[in-house]
Amino acid sequence: MKPLVTVVIPCLNEERYIERCIRSVERQEYPRECLEVVVADGDSDDGTRPLLEAMQHTWSSLRVVNNPRRYTPVAMNLGIAEARGSVIIILGAHAELSPDFVARCVALLDRFPEAGCVGGLIENVHENHTAAVVSRAMQSPFGVGNARFRTGGKAGFVDTVAFGAYRTEALKQLGGFDEQLVRNQDDELNFRLIRAGYLIYFDPKIRSKYYVRSSFKKLFRQYFQYGYWKVYVNRKHRTVTTWRQLVPFAWVSWLALGIVATLLNRHWAPLLTLPLLLWFLAALAAGLYAATPSRDLPALIRTFFTLHLGYGAGYARGIYDFVLLRREPSPSEHTLTR
Repeated sequence: MKPLVTVVIPCLNEERYIERCIRSVERQEYPRECLEVVVADGDSDDGTRPLLEAMQHTWSSLRVVNNPRRYTPVAMNLGIAEARGSVIIILGAHAELSPDFVARCVALLDRFPEAGCVGGLIENVHENHTAAVVSRAMQSPFGVGNARFRTGGKAGFVDTVAFGAYRTEALKQLGGFDEQLVRNQDDELNFRLIRAGYLIYFDPKIRSKYYVRSSFKKLFRQYFQYGYWKVYVNRKHRTVTTWRQLVPFAWVSWLALGIVATLLNRHWAPLLTLPLLLWFLAALAAGLYAATPSRDLPALIRTFFTLHLGYGAGYARGIYDFVLLRREPSPSEHTLTR
């Protein structure tokens, strides 16, 4: 008998995506009686709730729980509390699973008893030209670092994955997701998972699709929040959880220093121009490698700039708020971009 698997989906006003997300779970090459879905809905006020109610009539293993606080980690924990499976998959409402996703995750957890979580590769799906460019940037190591769940790579142990399949016992041992975190709650949980003695395994054969953002403004805001909340996580754990997070902050700090120095004395202008030049050359090389067609190269470089500036500026704001002033998170950073 296969283990029961629970798929937990945080959801808020996802009328456009939630049905195909759930249908992708229904289509799994895994015994239907060994699958259940728990959607934690944050009082959606679009057409999401009627869609969920209609799908419940055709699939008794779909349950909906209310998330009146509307925060993602709260939704995840509500879903975990409702889960009956020995394996829990945390899935985004904008995502779709490949048909063999669940079967491969369960097989890997069985193969690696030391793994508390397994995951795979995200294939970004774009709905317009801007989203297509953003997608290529987020699949580039220059754009997002060495996160294998985005860039690909060989199977092996990693520090984090997206849409992970977790052992339920591990999630409950850790107390679930940190409800103080608006962003980075999955990375923070995976950090605690590894610190508790578990491992995380990545296999590129495990695949999912994710519908990416199509606005540079929203993308900047999203990555600003990633950087900002990462510092809060670091303060809570009194350590830098991953060293790659410091690169955008160092670059933004260098730029800021160069601007101030140039304003004070124009002879110090190389402090500003040198990091920009080095960054542009690296972005150009990464863009030429990733851009298809080549006319997208300027937009791709702009996307790299948006990702790095947003994350670095958010990290700097986080250091100011959390490290220097010892504040709690700013209320303005509790609102998620969508």
